[in-house]
Amino acid sequence: MRIGELADRAGVSTRALRYYEEQLLLSPGRTSGGQRIYPDSAVDRVKLIQQLYSAGLGSRLIATLLPAIDDRSIGPELLERLRDEHARIEAKTAELQAASRRLDVLIGLATHPDTQSCPGSLDSDSTGARQDSVVPVGVFVVRAP
Repeated sequence: MRIGELADRAGVSTRALRYYEEQLLLSPGRTSGGQRIYPDSAVDRVKLIQQLYSAGLGSRLIATLLPAIDDRSIGPELLERLRDEHARIEAKTAELQAASRRLDVLIGLATHPDTQSCPGSLDSDSTGARQDSVVPVGVFVVRAP
């Protein structure tokens, strides 16, 4: 199939397919006129590449990982890289969850303002309760639109 058909069937742009080729993630054949041609299996391959990107992996790691997936054998070095990526994503997830909790506190303050004091911290303690320390720094007022 040609690049446009693969793009349609896989749900990606032709530009993405060309990028995957540049990154050595896809290897299309060529017609005598130089046009790219792909086997039917390329649809699943592109979907796998998309899943690997959405898992937070970069193109270099994906390029290393794809042959290992094909061989159904991931060596110890590659496994360690995947574990490192997993740890990085877990740390980022924790950061995003903390940011979400802080925004919850701010929303609570905006909807139920305490005119006597502002919180000393937007973070919660280990039980999930907001820390009780407050610092009298004035009125915290957020006006809703």
